[in-house]
Amino acid sequence: MYVHFFKRVLDILIGIIAMPFLLIILVVCGILIKLEDGGPIFYNAPRVGKDGREFIMYKLRSMKVNAPDLVMDDGSTYSAADDPRMTRIGARMRKASIDEFPQFLNVLKGDMSVIGPRPDLKRETELYVGNEVEKLQVKPGITGYAAVYGGRNSDEWHKRLALDVWYVHNISFWLDVKIFFKTFSAIFAQEGIYASTEGEAPKEAPREV
Repeated sequence: MYVHFFKRVLDILIGIIAMPFLLIILVVCGILIKLEDGGPIFYNAPRVGKDGREFIMYKLRSMKVNAPDLVMDDGSTYSAADDPRMTRIGARMRKASIDEFPQFLNVLKGDMSVIGPRPDLKRETELYVGNEVEKLQVKPGITGYAAVYGGRNSDEWHKRLALDVWYVHNISFWLDVKIFFKTFSAIFAQEGIYASTEGEAPKEAPREV
C-alpha cells in the first residue's frame, strides 16, 4: 500500500512544499550562472527511470557549456572536487546539492520520487551485471539509500548499485524517513560528495549518434 499509493501522495505533498524554495533558488542561482559565462541555466540530463523508461532529469547547470562526458574504468561518471569542467558557481552548488533541486519538478511530473535509487545514464544501465537491473523496478529518487549510506559518490559504483537493489527489496515508509533526514546530515557534513578517483584516469565517453 505504501509503495503503490502513499509514497506517491507524499511525493506530491513534498514537491508542492518545495516549490517556493525552488523558485528562490532558480532566481538566485540562475542569475549567478548567467553572470559567470552567459550559458543556459538548466542542464536537461537524459536518464533511465522505472522499468527502463527514459526521461529528462532537470538540473541547474554546474559545468561549462559543451563539457565532455568523462567516465571511469568501471563505466561510472567521473566526479571529483577538482573537476576542471565545473564552473565556479557550479562547484558551490554541487557541494550543497543545490543543482539537484529542480528535480522536484520531475517528482511532481511522476518521473521521479523524493526517495529512490539515483538514476543512471543509458550507457551505464548497459553495464549492469547480475541483479543490478532490479534498481529499475522503482522510480529513481532525488536522494536515496546508496546516496546517503554509501558515501554519496565516494563508494565504488557497483557497491552503490548493490545498495540500490537492497533498497528496492526493503523499501518502507520508515526507511524512507531515515533516508530523508540522513540526507540533510550528509550534506551538512559534506560526506562523500565526490567519487574517489585516486590512481585512475578518466576518459571521454563516446558520443551517442
